[in-house]
Order: sequence, then C-alpha cells, then structure tokens
Amino acid sequence: MAATDEDGEPASIDHPLLEPDFLERRLYQLKLAGTAANHHTLVCLPTGLGKTTVSLLVTARRLEEVGGKSLMLAPTKPLVQQHADFYREALQIPDEEIVVFTGDVSPDDRAEMWESATIVMATPQVIENDLVGSRISLADVTHVTFDECHRATGDYAYNYIAERYHADAKRPLVTGMSASPGGDEEAILEVCENLGIDEVEVMTEEDADVDEFTHETDVEWERIDLPEAVLEIRDALNEVITERLEKLKELGVASSTQPDQSQKDLNRMRAELQELINNDQSEGFEGMSIHAEVMKLRQAVTLVETQSVEAVRRYFDRQRNQARSSGASKASQRMVSDPRVREAMRKAESFDEIHPKYRKTRMLLAETLGLEGGERVIVFTESRDTAEALTDFLSDSFDAKRFVGQGDREGSDGMTQTEQQDVLDEFRAGEFEVLVSTSVAEEGLDVPEVDLVLFYEPVPTAIRSIQRKGRTGRQSEGRVVVLMAEDTRDEAYFWISRRREKEMESELRDLKGMADELAEELDDSQQSLADFGDGERTAKVNDDGGDPDVVGDSSNGSEGVTDRPGLQDFAADAAGSSDDDPADDEVETHEPHAEGEAVEIVADQREMDANIARDLSRREEIEVQLETLDVGDYVLSDRVVVERKSVADFVDSLVGGDRSVFEQVGAMARHYSRPIVIVEGEGLYEQRNVNPNAIRGALSSLAVDFGASVLRTGGEDETTELLDVIAGREQEVSDREVSVHGEKQSKTLSEQQEYVVASIAEIGPVTARSLLEEFGTVEGVMIATEDELQDADGVGQVTAERIREVVGSDYTG
Repeated sequence: MAATDEDGEPASIDHPLLEPDFLERRLYQLKLAGTAANHHTLVCLPTGLGKTTVSLLVTARRLEEVGGKSLMLAPTKPLVQQHADFYREALQIPDEEIVVFTGDVSPDDRAEMWESATIVMATPQVIENDLVGSRISLADVTHVTFDECHRATGDYAYNYIAERYHADAKRPLVTGMSASPGGDEEAILEVCENLGIDEVEVMTEEDADVDEFTHETDVEWERIDLPEAVLEIRDALNEVITERLEKLKELGVASSTQPDQSQKDLNRMRAELQELINNDQSEGFEGMSIHAEVMKLRQAVTLVETQSVEAVRRYFDRQRNQARSSGASKASQRMVSDPRVREAMRKAESFDEIHPKYRKTRMLLAETLGLEGGERVIVFTESRDTAEALTDFLSDSFDAKRFVGQGDREGSDGMTQTEQQDVLDEFRAGEFEVLVSTSVAEEGLDVPEVDLVLFYEPVPTAIRSIQRKGRTGRQSEGRVVVLMAEDTRDEAYFWISRRREKEMESELRDLKGMADELAEELDDSQQSLADFGDGERTAKVNDDGGDPDVVGDSSNGSEGVTDRPGLQDFAADAAGSSDDDPADDEVETHEPHAEGEAVEIVADQREMDANIARDLSRREEIEVQLETLDVGDYVLSDRVVVERKSVADFVDSLVGGDRSVFEQVGAMARHYSRPIVIVEGEGLYEQRNVNPNAIRGALSSLAVDFGASVLRTGGEDETTELLDVIAGREQEVSDREVSVHGEKQSKTLSEQQEYVVASIAEIGPVTARSLLEEFGTVEGVMIATEDELQDADGVGQVTAERIREVVGSDYTG
C-alpha cells in the first residue's frame, strides 16, 4: 500500500529543498533515489512512474549536502522545458536559478547564465558545444542526469559530456534514466560504459512497490485489408524496383531481385558499390545511382502500404519538384519519368476512397470517446504527411490537433517549441480530445494519461514501442491498439516488434537479477527513506563511535560519492599542484606545452560535424573557442588560418559547388598572411573522374598564386595533431596571439588600431600594443623615426628598420 499520513491522505516527502506536500511518498522512488544518491546509477523504470522524480530527489540531496550545481540533459527542447517547469514547481529554489539552455539561447548569454545558475536544464548538443568552446566548466557540477540515456551510443553528445564530466568535476555523480535502456545486454552495457555508470537499478511493473501504481494495458492488433486500388499502386512500384534490382544483380552486388529486400541487404549493396567507387570503377557510380532510386521507390511502397494514399501522393509531389530543380539527381529524374511510376502517381491522384486505416481510426475513436465516455486519445504515426492528413480527416468528427517536430520541409511547416508547448498544455487541460503525433512525443514528454493509444502502424523498435505504450495505463486501465495492414511491411514490422520486445523483456529480467544481487550489499532501503523523510542525514557509525565510513578515493572517478546509502560525508579533497619548469624558449621545434597559459584554437561551429574540435578540447594544454568564422575552419594565431577539406570535398570544390576552394583560400589570404589548406584522407587522385594533373594544377595554384601551404593528413587524428603542433609553434615558440579576422568581424577601435599596426611587417599584436602605448596613435607610429621606434618595448634595430621600410618606401604596384 502507498504510504499515508494520520488522516489517511497520501504521505508526502519532506526535505529542506522540496516544496511542502508536493511529492507523494512512493517507496520504490525512494529506494531508487537512495542508490542513485550514492553511486553512478542507471535507473530503469516504466514510463509514467516518475523517473524524473527520482532524479529530482537526488538533485535536492546533492545540492543540500554537497552544494555546487546540477545539470539535467534531455534530447528534445519540449522535454527540457517540461523538466524545468517541474523542478521550478517542486524545489524551493528561485526560478531564475533554474535555467534552460537550448539553441535558442545565444552562447554569450549561456556563458553568463551558467555562472549564476543552480540547476541547468539543457539539450546535450548545446552543452557539448559550450564545453568544446570553453564557455562553461563542469568542475562544480555535483549531479548530472542523462534523461532517455539509451541514446548514449555512437557519437551522441551524451558520451562526450560524460567523459568530460568524469574528468573535470570535483565530485561527480551521474544518474542515467530510461524506460528502455537497450535491446540487449550488450547495448545496456555500452550505455553504462559510455556514461561511467557502475550501478543498475531496475523496477518493473511486477515489483510490489510499483504494482499499485500501474494498471493493465491491453494491446490489440487490428488487421486491415487494403483495397485493390491501393495494391495496384504498390504492385506497379514493386515492378520498377524488381527491374532496378536486376541491373544491380548484373553489376554483381544484388543476390536477389525480390522487391522486399531487407534493409541489411540494401546496406550491404551500398557498401559494395562504395568499394567500387573507391577503386575508381565506373560501375560503382552507375550502381549507386540505381541504388538511390531503389531506396526512393521503397519509401513510396512503404507509404502506400502502411500509411495512406494521401501520404504517397504528397511524397510523389516532392519527388517531382526535386526532379525539376537544378542539380537534381539522375535517380530522381529517372524515377519520375518511368511510365509505371507515372501511372502509379496518376492512380494516387485519382484515388478518392477513404483509406481503410483512416476508417478504422475514426471508428476506434468514436468507440473510445463516444460510447465509452473517454476523454483523450493519442494517435502515433511514423509519417508527418500522415499526421497532417489524418488530423484534417479526424477534425471533421473530433477535436483533433497535430504534434510534429520543429523542422520545416517542402509542403510541411514544423512546429516551434512554443507551439509544441501550447498544444501539450491544451491537451493536458482537456481543451481538445485527440492528439495526432509523430515520434516527437514518444520520449519522456509528460503527455497526460489517455484512454487509448493508437499505433497507426507497428513500431519495429522495442524502445519506441515500450515508450509509446507508456502513455496509457498509469492511473486506470488503458488500451493500446495497433493497426496492421495484411500482407505488407506492417506485418513484417509486427513480428520484428514482437521479437524485439520479448528480447528486451528477457534482458531487463536478467538485468534486474544482476541489480538484485548488487542491492543485497546495500543497507536497508529505510535508510534512504530517512534521508528524504525528515531532512536528517543518516550515517552508519564505526564500531568505535567514530566518523561514518566514506570512500576517500574511488577508481571510477566518484570522488565524494559514498559507499552505500546513508553515508553522507562529501568532503572535498584539497588538490595540490607543483609547477614544472617551462619549456626552453630557445628550442625551435615544438615541444610539449609548458604549464601556464593554454594554447588557444578558434574553431568554426560547423566543424563540430567532425571530432577534431572535441578531441582538441580534451587536452589540458589547449583551450578551444567555437565561433562562426567568416574565413577558414581553424584560426591558430593572428596570421595562421586553416581550411580543412576531405579529399572528396577538395575535389568537389574544384569542379563545382557553391564556393570553390580558390574563393575560400583567396578570402583567407586577404585576411591572414599564412593561409593553410589541409587535405585530409587517402586517394586524392582517385576521386571522381578528374584528371590527376588537374588536381596537381589546383594544388600548384593554391601554393604559387595564393601563397597557401597545402598539407596532407591521413585522417582526423593526424589533422588534430597537426593543428596542435602549429598552434603551439605560433603561440609558444613565436609568441603570437590568436586573432580572428574577417569581413564580418566586429572590432573595437582599439582592436582595429592594433590590427593595423600589427600588420606592418608582420610584427604581431604584442609589439603593436607596445608601439601604440609608446606613441599614442597609429599616425604616431607611422611617422616615428627608427631611433624613436626603438624606444618602444620589444622593438630592436632590425624591427625598426623593417617598419620604416614598409611605411616609407614608394608603392610600386
């Protein structure tokens, strides 16, 4: 039974930082928070049962006992805003100290807000950029929450943030939250490894503490027969796919011509074609174009089978417009000009029946909202086209609104963050009854409990399927219906979804077994109850009556994190450091960086697509600044700018594109005296069908006509090392400073004066400031004699002569 007070009302959690009587006391949440407050913990809890509350309890405890600030990360802007609203309601912390960081807030504002914030709610990409750009420090962050942490795979921003957090924070504590952390044990372990998690807590609906807060959710599969007219459109498209696959089979990359090829087989074909291209075989380019057409046709088949004729009609409209545009691909042009595709388009245009999925959706909504007296329904679909068309269709019978992502595209406007929030607020308030949503509402958004969740099509990923079902069955019995078109990809997805969910359930059971074994070593959960029950800390005292046992130094970076629930001594270790002798200034080669002032590298924001800026930011001796550069990709000093290009991009920029490499390097040469082009990767002379001598001619022109140094690297790692070395030589050996130039760069009057003087005979900014301090004005520097110039600090006879030669010599043109 849920805990109650003496009046029989649900008991609330009492804590100095929590609003009184705000949070209902739930034993399972307190158990989870008890572990998460003491270990880097993955919290697995079914959707709708309060993962965010667990994180909030840990945050409150850390802020009270350790201080510092807390960071909560969530993958979408609406989810970030939702968390911020909840924390502001639940915590006795001034609203202005709970701030939201998204891409809508300028970098400069974020840097200022970070300093005064107690809790920061943010999307991970923003925090990653601010860390790489040295705008914020995680040193004083005492708790980080990674919401929907199953995303922590591959190159997702969570991974970089977690790595930096464990390295930089004085007292790190990580909480990962997900209703579905991965499809198998390997995926779950990958998430834990990437986030630095060493404890896993799993609660399922079968747990006694959780069971009373959940209700049965029925899942029904509704089979739909497609009409003949729809099948004719599909069959015509499949005929074209079969023909294209026959051509790929002739090239030796396709083993079958069946139109229902698996995505795995199609990916394998693409990899083999790419290998042919890498070997400069023309068959690879031809095959890749055919493969692209097959993918476009398969998308049309998927839409007509699983979505609606209206969805495929909109898709065909976009394909026609793309084929007519300048620079259209041959794949697009070939597809829309095929007679069978044109006939399929014509049939889609003339189809005027109600699609059977539309009819079934309307009937189910009428049952739920009419006959059964329900109040709210969510309809999920994979396609934005379907979401928009279905909303229009349902609006004739119900009060329905769409909920889609923020990106605009041809024929479809996205929703702004404000619009999304307004729609959710209205849905919660009961101002309309049907929400038609794409996948944007799946992850963690606090959509209210609903009477029916309708899947317009099966979801082949277990994670997403589980999250969608979590929207119902929280407070009362809920119903989930999945529409499945017979003999289509819907049916294939149905079996994939069933198999993957069973696998995940099995893995979570195994994971829970592991967690239970670990849990036996912890103190009784009542200790964590006491921590939140009356605001008093509970500690296990040594047998001799001394101080509580604490972990003084842990191998996993959890300094200050106690060994078990109830141990709360988060004492800070005083860190000492010793100064090594600086590197010898006389050495002309670049030695390892001396301690002291960091080498600075300014990177263009758009370079975040590569890992170079991230890797540089991991180095203690380097400080990376992220800016939107008008010239180049990296600025390494007042005279060195670098343009980085992969071999493919380099060749592409020679033969076309919006801006050729010559224009880019020309702009670099106008603003920097040492422009550098780094060409990254192998096979420079094997790209496309470009004569190698043409590439050699371009390289010669860059060096001779533009004065640019052209350097080759094998990949991102080599480029990273090269940038480090060049920046170190410029700033440590040559004593130069970083200065960003460019036509759009806004400079103060003093900066402009320094820039003008620094450009004289390339004397640099340090000497320029010395001269301006000595003579007061740029004019004073220009008219000074050699002897007078030598009165300025750092100006000797050679430098003075060089300045007078540049200033006083006749211009020869």
